[in-house]
Amino acid sequence: MAIPSQRALVTGGSGDIGGAICRALALDGIEVLVHANAGRERAEAVVASITGAGGHASAVVFDVTDADATRAALEPLLATGPIGIVVNNAGIHDDAPMAGMGEAQWRRVIEVSLHGFFHVTQPLLLPMARQKWGRIVSVSSVAAVTGNRGQANYAAAKAGLHGATRSLAREMASRGITANVVAPGLIAGRMSEGAFTPEQLKQVVPAGRAGTAEEVAAVVRFLCSDAASYVNGQVIGVNGGMA
Repeated sequence: MAIPSQRALVTGGSGDIGGAICRALALDGIEVLVHANAGRERAEAVVASITGAGGHASAVVFDVTDADATRAALEPLLATGPIGIVVNNAGIHDDAPMAGMGEAQWRRVIEVSLHGFFHVTQPLLLPMARQKWGRIVSVSSVAAVTGNRGQANYAAAKAGLHGATRSLAREMASRGITANVVAPGLIAGRMSEGAFTPEQLKQVVPAGRAGTAEEVAAVVRFLCSDAASYVNGQVIGVNGGMA
């Protein structure tokens, strides 16, 4: 589906959705750089699952909120060639009603999702442009579309990705580079475990169930392929009909 010689950097690649994205991209012969902030062990486990299946992957560890650390981690990778695919999947929750939300809660969530998007993506753009091919996919949330009580910081951060991505799509389209957003709804995994009963899921999600990380990864995989070369500047929901 995608150009076999490409490398993909997946931020937050050690998590449930990130790991599924890494494994899906590896199926297309892409060399995957599995990012983690601190949990190298989990990133290495994803790498092992990919290499054990005959794919190519390695772990990279850095804090996306630290511009200097991010650039220092990317420079040696770019020295060996462009990174043609970036999936901005890193994100955190720190929920509270806005009336009781501290400034640190507000800033940290936005720093990871939105500032991290800039710190990681910006250095990769000119190398992508020189090869006249690139795929930028950012993982957002249904909360950015509908809003969600207690998540003003998270919804703001993820909604910021929508505007930035649409602008970036217009800037880079003539160079063969696409930029899109995938916005999952309720996805089964460690972050959502125990948050909803089956009865609550049926009330909240028209599909009556939580989605899977693999269902999100399938959409990301498509957007990173040559088949999606005319899909650009879009926000695609994977939410069972929630929005």
